[in-house]
Amino acid sequence: MIDAGRPARLAVGVVSAGRVGSVLGAALARAGHHVVAASGVSKASVKRAAELLPETPLLSPDEVCTRADLVLLAVPDDVLPGLVRGLAAAGCFRTGQIVVHTAGSLGTSVLEPAAAHGVLPLGLHPAMTFTGRAEDVERLASCCIGVTAPGRPEEDDADADPRDAVGWSVAEALVLEMSAEPVRVPEAVRPLYHAALAHGANHLMTLVGDCVELLETAGIRPADRLIAPLLSAALDNALRHGDRALTGPVARGDSGTVRTHLDRITAADPDLAGAYRALAGRTARRAAAAGLLDRAALDDVEKTLEEK
Repeated sequence: MIDAGRPARLAVGVVSAGRVGSVLGAALARAGHHVVAASGVSKASVKRAAELLPETPLLSPDEVCTRADLVLLAVPDDVLPGLVRGLAAAGCFRTGQIVVHTAGSLGTSVLEPAAAHGVLPLGLHPAMTFTGRAEDVERLASCCIGVTAPGRPEEDDADADPRDAVGWSVAEALVLEMSAEPVRVPEAVRPLYHAALAHGANHLMTLVGDCVELLETAGIRPADRLIAPLLSAALDNALRHGDRALTGPVARGDSGTVRTHLDRITAADPDLAGAYRALAGRTARRAAAAGLLDRAALDDVEKTLEEK
């Protein structure tokens, strides 16, 4: 019987020992659960498992699944559906298991082949970027994890089935045990939730990389040291104050400076100039909506960005 308030000490199986799976496995072990098996075939996965999941045997995914009370499926989103179907067809799931996946864009419906065998299907997606090192386990203490369970939690809807609340409670309890903060993400919005996180985190890394390369093209070094305080302050201001914190030539309506930027960036990297135009356009419209740019200044910036 699953305790909705606090999961019992569980035998955990990790499929696979990638950056996310190894870190969550280590966090669950630190919470008192026992990682009984993991899968991993690449040199990086084997090394990662040795460091974060010491003395854990590396087995095939089906063996990992059959040994575990809690099966952690930490594989890419596109791989997950086929993996679940294959494990279900092989009879690897059993009644009473908890099966958790970490795919950000998918809810619990992807686990239906496992749920047909009586498992409790859950989606736990850490809103964090991992390197697969020990410090990632500590980072969990400051991050949120998007949780999804079958149905609607009872406290969110008077008409919800009380049994639905069990899955949500177990999911949240597991997250809290890993020292993270649970955030409920309904099944229907998982793709948009994941798209928002990918747009922010992944594209931020691309943006920073582009910035560093432009500076190095100009002969400015060390570029990373130069921009670290600036970008850290910009991120902090954006989260604290929103669009009112926008600064720079676009937010001021300095079209001449924007034109010069475009000329120099186009000469250095024509592809990057397209990204600058797109982001500057969105920045201008956000600045106008925040009251930083009047209509005339917005029109002038947009005309400048349209120039070829």
